[in-house]
Amino acid sequence: MTLAAHMPSGPHSLLKIIGAASALGAPHSGSAAAPDALKAASLVERLAGLGIAAEWLGTLQPQEVPADDADMATRLAANGEFARRLADHLAALDKAAFPLVIGGDHAIAVGTWRGLARRAGGAPGLIWIDAHLDGHTADTTYSGNIHGMPLAALLGEGDEALTGVPGPRLDPARICIVGARAWEAEERARLDRLGVRIFDMDEIRDRGLPAVFCDALAIARAGSGREGGFGVSIDLDALDPAAMAAVTCPEPYGLDPRELADLLLTLRGCGDFIGLEIVEYRPDLDPQGHCARWVAELAGAALGPGSYWLREKERHYGAANYAPLPAVFHRGEGVWLWDVEGRRYLDMMSAYSAVSFGHAHPRLVRALTDQAQRLALTSRAFSSDRLPVLLERLSATFGYERALPVNTGLEAVETALKAARKWGYKVKGVAPERVEIIACDNNFHGRSIAIIGLSSNTHYRDGFGPYPPGLRRIPYGDADALEASITPETAAFLVEPIQGEGGIIVPPPGYLRHCAEICRRHEVLLITDEVQTGLGRTGRLLACDHEGVRPDGVILGKALGGGLLPVSAFLADRKVMDVFQPGDHGSTFGGNPLGAAVAIEVLSMLAETRIWERVDRLGDQFRAQLRAAHLPAVRDIRGRGLLIGVELDAAASAARVAEHLLARGIATRDTNGNVIRLAPPLVIGEAELDHALRILREVLSEPVRSPVAMH
Repeated sequence: MTLAAHMPSGPHSLLKIIGAASALGAPHSGSAAAPDALKAASLVERLAGLGIAAEWLGTLQPQEVPADDADMATRLAANGEFARRLADHLAALDKAAFPLVIGGDHAIAVGTWRGLARRAGGAPGLIWIDAHLDGHTADTTYSGNIHGMPLAALLGEGDEALTGVPGPRLDPARICIVGARAWEAEERARLDRLGVRIFDMDEIRDRGLPAVFCDALAIARAGSGREGGFGVSIDLDALDPAAMAAVTCPEPYGLDPRELADLLLTLRGCGDFIGLEIVEYRPDLDPQGHCARWVAELAGAALGPGSYWLREKERHYGAANYAPLPAVFHRGEGVWLWDVEGRRYLDMMSAYSAVSFGHAHPRLVRALTDQAQRLALTSRAFSSDRLPVLLERLSATFGYERALPVNTGLEAVETALKAARKWGYKVKGVAPERVEIIACDNNFHGRSIAIIGLSSNTHYRDGFGPYPPGLRRIPYGDADALEASITPETAAFLVEPIQGEGGIIVPPPGYLRHCAEICRRHEVLLITDEVQTGLGRTGRLLACDHEGVRPDGVILGKALGGGLLPVSAFLADRKVMDVFQPGDHGSTFGGNPLGAAVAIEVLSMLAETRIWERVDRLGDQFRAQLRAAHLPAVRDIRGRGLLIGVELDAAASAARVAEHLLARGIATRDTNGNVIRLAPPLVIGEAELDHALRILREVLSEPVRSPVAMH
């Protein structure tokens, strides 16, 4: 037995894909090519990348295609024959398999849902997502197209060639149509008479698609304790043709495919979801494959593994070096995150300040994709056309003569430590192996062996010694302690202008300025770690700008990569940086063209927007409003800009508060001690901050020791 066999499988983990290459009911044959085209467009591989074990069982072809001028009876017979074979194929599927049927035109639905009803042992409920009602019969059709008849046939009305396909008739009380906006009076009258619920686009615009989809699920799942379960049939013409033009019968003003995909995520947790059908894709109208990607996106949203299964896999296969909160995120846009069940969260953490311009910012994504298609990596064995531009922009933005780009913030800190040590030996003249570097208690500069040698956190240090010599600590915020600790062998003082992981600790006014003066007097390098505080986070371009301090070296990271890639850099003037010679320090990925292109765009956006100015105002406003709430559990509110810490009293648990916030759609977590970190993307608006404030007030006004139920 393999290791993977010990893992539980999700409800849709054994996905079987069946192509139904029939356009017998449509006015154009283009959709018949859809199954093979989607297979060639890597549908299976795309689903596999989401953790869905998909197998393409085969593609059914019509046995006979009637001539264009064939009469209705001949065409109905051909459609009926194909539907019977499709139904037999689906009815015979292994019970453990989950079927995904790829059409073809929508006439195949007669075979899909009769076959799945037989397999389930009862008629399923059905969410029919379509621009049209598909409620015609041969007697009422205006167009003569049979793909306008499948829903009526599934309900037992119409020609025997379709209604006679073996399998239970569907119950109209458990069927609903979502997205309809084009129909004839006869089919609307028929479906109204039968009791099918129709959510047309007017209602969707009035109520919103999430509310409508919730109602649709309730209708389709009504009585789903029976064996039938429920299914979803997606005719792609339900989508807005501005985003999904490659369909047989496009209709204007349809559903937003992104919004629909987000809602289909809710199906991942439905154990009674028995089948998915996607039809009416026209590959001949999709030369760039844009619409094929949407098909994969919709299928993946509905059929991917849910939170429980993904968390179990992470626990089973991953090292236990993190204890994440109970949400598994699937997508981010702007200041919002969506989990794999479709729940939406306001991001009040922004990946420890890395996502300053929000998730998937169009300019940053464009910079990334443009460069990825051109050149991503050469290593520093060669030059690229992106790195020189980044180096120039870093120098122009921050006023330092040189920059050394690497990847993570930890690497940038290590780079600064190496520069400081070599400077101590080569410039200051410290005796070999005697250089000292001073940092502060409660710091967080990363978790490499060298850096945790500077840490005062016993958990970070436990079991990882011995540590390199020459690393010392002093109390944070105490400039006199710095003065007293400096010796002739001291090369550098490494300090965070605001301690982030330490609990959002803001030092006393004038502290950094006093430290800079002490370092100048004693010929000690002042190096500021601005990995979390830089690039506008605190209401200034750099946090040290609050005191007008120009350090000898600055460490940047996180936000420099735009929330897309790890990009960091150490900045200093030549007197420090020129201690490096070729071979002294390097990184295969450091300064790579892809990361450089994104960082260049980040710096351009900072220069254009001066976003720190609004951050300063919003941060002051938010902290003032939070203080004005006089919340009984809150001991202190501190920070600068949009780096805010809410310290709780001993009776409350910051870890539990973070869980309660998550349950109410606010994504952040506790930090050192009993502090809640609030550090949203810098592009957050006042309305979103007001929303966060309201939830914070509610959660912090309640007991925070009870079990948490996710919203």
